[in-house]
Amino acid sequence: MRIWAKAGAALGVLAAASCATATPEAPGGIPQPELRLEAYFDGRTEAWGVFRDRSGNLRRQFTVSIDGDWDGERLILDEHFLYADGPTERRVWTIRPVGPDRYEGTAADVEGVAEGRVQGNTLIWRYDLRLPVGGRTWTVDFDDRMYLQPDGVLINHATVRKFGVRVGEAVIVFRRGPEAAATNAATLEPLATTH
Repeated sequence: MRIWAKAGAALGVLAAASCATATPEAPGGIPQPELRLEAYFDGRTEAWGVFRDRSGNLRRQFTVSIDGDWDGERLILDEHFLYADGPTERRVWTIRPVGPDRYEGTAADVEGVAEGRVQGNTLIWRYDLRLPVGGRTWTVDFDDRMYLQPDGVLINHATVRKFGVRVGEAVIVFRRGPEAAATNAATLEPLATTH
């Protein structure tokens, strides 16, 4: 009986250790399909998402239409958000590869530089975003984990923190290619933008 208890404890330690290696320095993705931001987001991409607070309550639903342009050195992502309760938002990212598996990005409402690392089908993307909340602006930390699926769907799970405390999470599903080009997730042509 003691042998099984020790074996169980050893397996628990190994499982914890294997989870601990999935850091921004080593995302731990599966090898295929390989995620390259400049390839995936070049052209039209549509996305659908939800935001839940830390208690799991649904707070917002939204869609995003994204036009990407890769010029060989930088990727420009022009994102148009439409929230189910009516507001719209626009964010323009400039993203550059800074190594074989690393990216950096900037946007007007992002403080400093976003940093990401890709491994196989997985990207870890971290940045500080200024969000308007009730007439004030909060700076929150985003920790995005993106997973490319074999059918071309990209799933993003983002944890949002303020002062190190989790305030909520977003889940976003991206779709690209001919199907996305024929679809306007935001359902507005053209989108009016507010900041």
